[in-house]
Amino acid sequence: MKITIVRHGETDYNKNNILQGRSNISLNDAGRRQCKRLKYKLKDEKFDICFSSPLVRAVETAMILVGDRVEIKIDDRLIERNLGNYEGKEVTGYDSIKHWDYNLNLNDNGIEPIKDIIKRVDDFVTYLKNNYMDKDILIVTHGGIVRALYHILNNTDLNSKLCNFNIDNCYITTIEIK
Repeated sequence: MKITIVRHGETDYNKNNILQGRSNISLNDAGRRQCKRLKYKLKDEKFDICFSSPLVRAVETAMILVGDRVEIKIDDRLIERNLGNYEGKEVTGYDSIKHWDYNLNLNDNGIEPIKDIIKRVDDFVTYLKNNYMDKDILIVTHGGIVRALYHILNNTDLNSKLCNFNIDNCYITTIEIK
């Protein structure tokens, strides 16, 4: 199974350093252009199926990338982390390092605990392994879920630093599972 993971294109919240979480924000013009550039890079890739978060910025990204050439399945397990009271606020008040500490598993200010995210994403990965092992899969989702997928699919130590790489808009990575 080959899994290609993409973070959605830019939104006005991204541009202005505002935390989105589950806020249902559309792509902005720059985000649409990012997606069109990524579509061109992926033009020779064959996907059997595409899974997307239900949030409009992810669905819009998936539509730009694969249109009607590939079935897009919406899966709630790919929705972004609930950022509670931080949603819609500037990034400056949010400590991503402590909120991505697996052992702390904080849920202050209504933030979805990291262990809950890992559990639902791991459930999604198990579903893929049980149903799509011989397929090439595109997943369009959000920064937090990309991070969780990366660590689960690469079997990294969840007690290590989980925020050890940047996930820009239209970030893409491919992981092969055997």
